[in-house]
Amino acid sequence: MEHILNSMERADILLEALPYIKRFYNKTIVIKYGGHAMIDDELKDKFARDVVMMKYIGINPVVVHGGGPQIGALLKKLGKESKFIQGMRVTDEETMNIVEMVLVGMVNKEIVGLINRHGGNAVGLSGKDGNLIQAEKYFLNAEKAKNTPPEIIDIGLVGKVKQVNSRLIVSLAQNNFIPVIAPTGIGENSETYNINADIVAGEIAAALQAEKLLLLTDVQGILDKDKNLINTMSDKEALKLIDDGVIEGGMFPKVKCCLKALKGGVKKTHVIDGRLKHAILLEVFTDRGIGTEIVL
Repeated sequence: MEHILNSMERADILLEALPYIKRFYNKTIVIKYGGHAMIDDELKDKFARDVVMMKYIGINPVVVHGGGPQIGALLKKLGKESKFIQGMRVTDEETMNIVEMVLVGMVNKEIVGLINRHGGNAVGLSGKDGNLIQAEKYFLNAEKAKNTPPEIIDIGLVGKVKQVNSRLIVSLAQNNFIPVIAPTGIGENSETYNINADIVAGEIAAALQAEKLLLLTDVQGILDKDKNLINTMSDKEALKLIDDGVIEGGMFPKVKCCLKALKGGVKKTHVIDGRLKHAILLEVFTDRGIGTEIVL
């Protein structure tokens, strides 16, 4: 009898997912894959299976991945110090070569391999492939003193997205492939730029007019001033929390990325806990979801 009750419970879970499967059929969902979910072997395996499942039920997942810890580990092995200014990695030419090797040659290929092992058709891409991500140099601004012009800081081969070749991604999705994108871009003189993965995910989601943008993090989601999880918030509420200093640190650029994606035409954005097994399925296919949803 117990096994029948368990089976009935599983059937209820499937039925709960049905309206969401119908709603998101043939829609694009961009997933920024990073944090602990990229390091823990069990989470990596489950993430790959979840992405394959999404594709098989008619959703078009697009994966954009990070790789900061892996880059830092290899730089350390090679005796090269990692230097950050305002949270951005200072990237000289030698560092850029290592960044590209790790992101494109190692991390990207591992994700592609895992997805394909579970029955998907993943294709790894960098910003150079088909001029996917056209980029330009990014400069930091530092305020020296009140009422004085900010100092412009050159942090090397760090870029910002100028344009996304969305046709390439759409073509792959229409032919049953799952794009897996490393966050590098190509400049007008064919130079390679290191770009923040959250920013790349947001820009790609906007270019594709995606139904959802999911950012996997190592926290529950966005917390209020009393450290309670916020399930849903509007763009105006998010801006107020930024002004009040509640959203700060590493969460600040993620929320800004979500707000920009929403303005660019993405329907909904989500900051979710990638440390949970099946995090993306729990967010997309259940009534309550997990993490924080940000909408216009």
